[in-house]
Amino acid sequence: MTATELTFDSSTLADAIKGAVYRPDDERFAEELACFNLATTHRPALAVAATCTEDVAAAVRFAAERDLPIAVQATGHGAVTAVDAGVLISTKAMTDVSIDPRERTATVGAGAKWKAVVEAAAAHGLAPLNGSSSDVGVVGYVVGGGLPLMGRTYGFAADHVQRMTVVTADGKVREVSPSSETDLFWGLRGGKGNLGIITEMTVDLMPVSRLYGGGIFFPGEHAPALLRAYRDWTAGLDEQTNTSIALLRLPPVPDIPEPLRGQFVVHLRVIHLGDAETGERLVAPMRAVAPAIVDLVGEMPYTAIDSVHQDPDHPVPAYERGMLLSSLNDVVIDQVLSVAGPGVQTPVMIVEIRHLGGALSRQPAIPNAVGHRDAAFVIEAIGVLMGPAAAFAPAATDALVASFVRFSTQPGGATLVNFHGHPGDDADRARCWTSPTYARLCELKSMYDPNNLLRYGHAISAVHTG
Repeated sequence: MTATELTFDSSTLADAIKGAVYRPDDERFAEELACFNLATTHRPALAVAATCTEDVAAAVRFAAERDLPIAVQATGHGAVTAVDAGVLISTKAMTDVSIDPRERTATVGAGAKWKAVVEAAAAHGLAPLNGSSSDVGVVGYVVGGGLPLMGRTYGFAADHVQRMTVVTADGKVREVSPSSETDLFWGLRGGKGNLGIITEMTVDLMPVSRLYGGGIFFPGEHAPALLRAYRDWTAGLDEQTNTSIALLRLPPVPDIPEPLRGQFVVHLRVIHLGDAETGERLVAPMRAVAPAIVDLVGEMPYTAIDSVHQDPDHPVPAYERGMLLSSLNDVVIDQVLSVAGPGVQTPVMIVEIRHLGGALSRQPAIPNAVGHRDAAFVIEAIGVLMGPAAAFAPAATDALVASFVRFSTQPGGATLVNFHGHPGDDADRARCWTSPTYARLCELKSMYDPNNLLRYGHAISAVHTG
């Protein structure tokens, strides 16, 4: 249905909600749909700027009555599929955050970012289970499982959800918790978001105010020694220490400081939830492997957590892929070096390996749909679609990650939803879960969205073909 044909209907919807409704010819249309990932441009027939749960429910009912596909977006960090029809509901204005220090919880709106939760929780000596960038939206991150920087200590972010307010594809508002709508509570924690649209969520906070952590940049020529040392080092770490290591091809741009600008470097990231003295002893073996270009590891408040990974704080066009690994043995390391090591010419800017295990390997007290907890590491490759290499980066990123399929935890390669990148067919999407988990998610999809209105992003099929 075209925007012209929707003129009367969109006016009716606009009268029914507190927010705004935009068509492609409206001045605010592109602004409302803008993604942090500039590689994706949405072109729906309508954009709904929701301000509350009732707005979302009205927009869903409007679309369902006309059999229009529905998408939802807050920040657009995870925008891997362009919306090209139907109704996109923007929740970026739903940014409420409230902290209950007694219960150690945060209740957030659909558009809230982790940064707001980090800052609000810090006033009470608490911290959330956010990832490498606090600019990411809470809800989209959690429904994809959410791999936190403190994950080995506390588990996936999806393991620490208390309740959700959800609008399902029939336009009904449902309160979802361990004692209400239990199937949805299971599926929306790790099954991604196309079983319903979450408008509010309550998550646990952790008793963390300070930590020992940061990053160390080493010359890229030492990558072989550093990767092997990292493998041996992580084998002896307990669950209080969370780490990753990345091979970075940094562009020659002013945003990057001079010692690193335009260089190939290895970036070790560390978060130790203990005292600084113990942290110093733990990191010493890695510091001894090679001379550091920049060493930023030390004691810090949790509010400085973004300094560990130093992810971009401004929108970029990116293409990413990820694969779960059963180990980081010599053969795997040799493969990493062959596709991204010193001397390799590739448009892939980042190849990162995160250490898993610990609490990430255990089911929470109330099980959820997070898949593949048996993985030892996850490898992720990111190509930035800028400059002459932009045209080659997607294919190169695909090929790089595909070369690790034989080292994954299941035939065909296992992934995590938030690290999967652009989803392919049903079989490709299913790689994010074990077969029984995916089959159950498909059953829930048939129950709650039989017409597959919520079909964008990492959408689950209403009919399982596997």
